[in-house]
Amino acid sequence: MTLAVRYLAARTLDTAPAESPPPGPGQVEIAPAYVGICGTDLHIFHGDMDARVAVPAVLGHEMSGRIVRVGAGVVGWSPGDAVTVMPLRWDDTCPACQAGHRHICQHLDFIGIDSPGAMQQRWAVPATTLVRLPGSLPLDHAAFVEPTAVAVHDVGRAQVRDGEKAVVVGGGPVGILIALVARAAGADVRVVELSPHRRRLAEELGLATWDPGTDDMPELVRQWTGDAGADVAFEVSGAQGGVDTAVEVLGVRGRLCLVAIHPRPREVNLHRFFWRELTLVGARLYNRADFERAVTLVADGTIPAERLISKVVPLTEAPAAFEALEGGGDVMKILVDCTDDAQGAIQ
Repeated sequence: MTLAVRYLAARTLDTAPAESPPPGPGQVEIAPAYVGICGTDLHIFHGDMDARVAVPAVLGHEMSGRIVRVGAGVVGWSPGDAVTVMPLRWDDTCPACQAGHRHICQHLDFIGIDSPGAMQQRWAVPATTLVRLPGSLPLDHAAFVEPTAVAVHDVGRAQVRDGEKAVVVGGGPVGILIALVARAAGADVRVVELSPHRRRLAEELGLATWDPGTDDMPELVRQWTGDAGADVAFEVSGAQGGVDTAVEVLGVRGRLCLVAIHPRPREVNLHRFFWRELTLVGARLYNRADFERAVTLVADGTIPAERLISKVVPLTEAPAAFEALEGGGDVMKILVDCTDDAQGAIQ
């Protein structure tokens, strides 16, 4: 028997024994090392996704670990290999899949939401979901590959080009990653964030920031762009004010990339879209090319993962870590250490 963190009901998690049967055909069994807690996990914790999540549910999809067993028919993978998981299973038959958009399959199984996730000491997944990690990449840093893949996909959807001016509205973990990936693509980036702690961290990473609570945003945009407006904006805040800001900063034919999950409909200044011929694009999840690019960006230090880790807790303290993240502002990313050494597997 091993340990797993389980969601039971709104604001109720526990750490309990879990079965770890041998991997089936086409599967591998992984010993997760580190699992990041993300905004989607918090939505589940708050009970916002109860219609989708079957309890008891094992959470977690931002992960790194090592293979411990391989099932029948699995080739190219061996025990000891360092891996992360692209946590998507698609049906390959729906219209989205047939059009080449398997990552947003109309019957998508997002592993860690729709099926058991990584916040456990042993985890069986299809070998097709594995992404290889370089041996030199520390496994705690590698837990940032999945959210970095989100950022790579977002920047790609927004078609960010060298020399463009980009505004990232929301300086949480994904917002910072988008800013770093956009900067690596050659963009001149500004991060809009209310939290002094998050602004300070962004500035320590060499990113310029604006405080929407005190700064004169229209004047700052005018000075920065020569009154042209930004080429692209990313809405990562999930708030009405963030939507308003992201639309307002854009210049003629600017692109707004919607990243945040908004739990309710928002008002949008459609006159601004008409007047400036703006474009709105949605960005959800990632594909394998995004994941492989993310591995490179984390491994080469473009993503300074060590600077983004606020805290590492053992599996048994994961429920308390969810509560700590609710405060938001002073915490960037908490990793859950799932290794046997951290708390001992139940024999």
